[in-house]
Amino acid sequence: MNSWDLKSVDVEPREPRILSTADDARTIVLRLLAGEQLQEHEVHEHARLLVIDGEIEVTTPDGERVPANSGHMFEFAPAERRTVTATSDARLLLLLTPWPGYGHPGALTLDQKEQVRQRAADARG
Repeated sequence: MNSWDLKSVDVEPREPRILSTADDARTIVLRLLAGEQLQEHEVHEHARLLVIDGEIEVTTPDGERVPANSGHMFEFAPAERRTVTATSDARLLLLLTPWPGYGHPGALTLDQKEQVRQRAADARG
């Protein structure tokens, strides 16, 4: 068994800490200082974002704004874009499922990665 006191996990601002990675999920603790943002953030997986401490505001591309504080949880679909702004110093838990999600570079086979590299090289032309 693993366990963490999420309010005291050592995590520095702008240095997310991966707590756990398995075939089905990745769990990450983040710390944002007041005014910092995850701008137009999106991931390949389903994302659940839990406010452990502090206050944030989540803004969607269409302008919907949801303020949240300790205990509030958000759920996002894969590739759903959002901006997360810390309105005070905040500690967040991010759960990504499945891990890695479809299209994530970590989910590609070696052959698929080579194809991506080749397409990028061709685009630079």
